[in-house]
Amino acid sequence: MAAYVLVHGAGHGGWCYQRVAPILRSAGHEVYTPTLTGLGERSHLLHPEIDLDTHIRDIAAVLHYEDLREVILVGHSYAGMVITGAADRAADRVARLVYLDAGAPTSGQSLLDLNVIGAMISESRPFGKVIDGVEVVLLPFPEAGTFYGVTDPDDLAWMADRLTAHPWKCFEQPVKADETALRAIPRYYIVCTSTLALPILDPELVAVARDEGRLWEIDTGHDLMITEPRAVADALLEIAAT
Repeated sequence: MAAYVLVHGAGHGGWCYQRVAPILRSAGHEVYTPTLTGLGERSHLLHPEIDLDTHIRDIAAVLHYEDLREVILVGHSYAGMVITGAADRAADRVARLVYLDAGAPTSGQSLLDLNVIGAMISESRPFGKVIDGVEVVLLPFPEAGTFYGVTDPDDLAWMADRLTAHPWKCFEQPVKADETALRAIPRYYIVCTSTLALPILDPELVAVARDEGRLWEIDTGHDLMITEPRAVADALLEIAAT
């Protein structure tokens, strides 16, 4: 039995894994889908000091207080930053890192430093606002899900009720990590075909991961856990079996 911790991306919450988690649990695995501070059902906790480090501590705390070991730590999109930092702080608890259509930073990089991802997030800043002293971006609107590659009308309506704005500060703060310790943790990549074309990930990294059987490609939009939950779950199950 594996223990999965599935971490959502910017503007989302643990709710976005509602279609993936039951598949993993039905295969006999433990699954945790925490929501980061200031987002989703924790959006009432939004405050000016929330940054990347806050979210790293959120996930490190889940690993500690749930006493999880040999964890498969999965991060979607922005959460590639979060799981990298959390793995650094709890390396003894993490068995595998999975970047789910996510950037894979090195120590000292912020999300804004990750070429295509940084450019896309920067483009959202002029459309943000300040709420209770917090600069936020990715403000929700009725068809906000289209920004995440979702097209189904029912999915868009479901997402519109749940997406929340995201603190800008999170994207500016660089992750700090011991690269030597992180390299000891196997890394896997589940990516969208369109992501490979941009490219969001380093092409050399992609080539090596593909050759070593550590990369899965799914032809769908960025929020692949919503649009292709079965394919995502199957890839995660394969990773647990490696």
